[in-house]
Amino acid sequence: MASLKASTLLLPSFSSSSSSSSYCCSMKLNDAIHVPKLPKVRFSVPKIAMRKLVDEMNRRVNEFTNRVPIENINLTSTPAANDIVESSNSTSFAATQLYAILEAVADRVEMHTNVGQQRDNWNTLLLNSINMITLTAAAMVGAAAIGGSGMPLLALKLSATFLYAAAAGMLLVMNKIQPSQLAEEQRNATRLFKQLRSQIQTMLALRTPTQEDVEDVMERVLALDKAYPLPLLGATLDKFPAKFEPAAWWPSHQLIIQMENESHEGKQLETNGWSEELEAEMREIMEVVKRKDSEDYERLGNLVLKINKILAISGPLLTGIAAVGSACVGNVAWAAVVALSAGALATTVNTFQHGAQVGMVFEMYRNAGGFLRLLKETIEEALEEKDLERRENGELFETKVTLQLGRSVSQLRDLARKSASCRIDGIAMDEFASKLF
Repeated sequence: MASLKASTLLLPSFSSSSSSSSYCCSMKLNDAIHVPKLPKVRFSVPKIAMRKLVDEMNRRVNEFTNRVPIENINLTSTPAANDIVESSNSTSFAATQLYAILEAVADRVEMHTNVGQQRDNWNTLLLNSINMITLTAAAMVGAAAIGGSGMPLLALKLSATFLYAAAAGMLLVMNKIQPSQLAEEQRNATRLFKQLRSQIQTMLALRTPTQEDVEDVMERVLALDKAYPLPLLGATLDKFPAKFEPAAWWPSHQLIIQMENESHEGKQLETNGWSEELEAEMREIMEVVKRKDSEDYERLGNLVLKINKILAISGPLLTGIAAVGSACVGNVAWAAVVALSAGALATTVNTFQHGAQVGMVFEMYRNAGGFLRLLKETIEEALEEKDLERRENGELFETKVTLQLGRSVSQLRDLARKSASCRIDGIAMDEFASKLF
């Protein structure tokens, strides 16, 4: 007990000593980190000078607003501003319309491509099927003529007759629609729509389109739709016209030209890249295209049209004769000979007409004739325009003509000189203008 009391008496003294030592340490630490306070410095702003500056600024602002009242300024109310805003709106709307037309043209390119492939497959499949049917019917006629009698003879005769009749009917339909010509039409339409798409893209890239550009592009799209229709019935082109006519895929608008009475003789035309020499050169090229190229394609087109008409009639006619001959096998002596010979000839005619794609050749001549007519009309339109500033640049126009004819500029000029000399001497021109067709 004595020891416990002694310990309890010692504890307060220990705690008091420890607290006193900690207090001393904290005092020493505070003395060590004590930072003296800096004196406060007051800056006085001259209120009178600031007030004078504000008043001066307010006075100048009031003078300016009195001279030019800002609330009365309305930029869109002036005529010039209205014209600028309307022009900007119309330009952006024209560009939007051209992009919409560009999408439609791209869709037409895809449609004509697919339809062209489909109709080319028609030509191949129908040609092979009709030939196989005709040859099978001929084989049956031969088997019936060799040793058939009774019911086998009747079965062979009926089968051969039905096959010949089916071949004749299919051949009539095939000759009517001319699948090879249909495929060539779609190939030409695809090429021309791709050309129009490139021209629209060039127009949008090089300059700002106008509403007149939109209307012109729309007319060209509709003209192409009319020249190369997609439907097979109703709107399709006549495959056997009375006369060869070149294709026309551009809008037929009448040129409104104010003819001037004054002559350009004795004047040197050097405006917009045009000169008297260039005009004379274009006239000679136009005459060569008219006298040589267009006449030659018209002659060849009429020749191919006649051949195609003869073949289109001969094929079904021979197949029909073979059908009648096969029905008379066993009853008439020469029936088998007629059936076999007519069937073989029908197969030959069908193969020549649709295998050689005579309809495609006719359409190719139509397209080439249309190209030459378009070139001739383009040159005529350019030369009849008296305002030289409204023409296309002369040097650029000459370059385009040379590329369309597959020549260089020097070759084109030599051709024009040769045409002029032949016309003066009264000699027939022996060279064609185009080297592409």
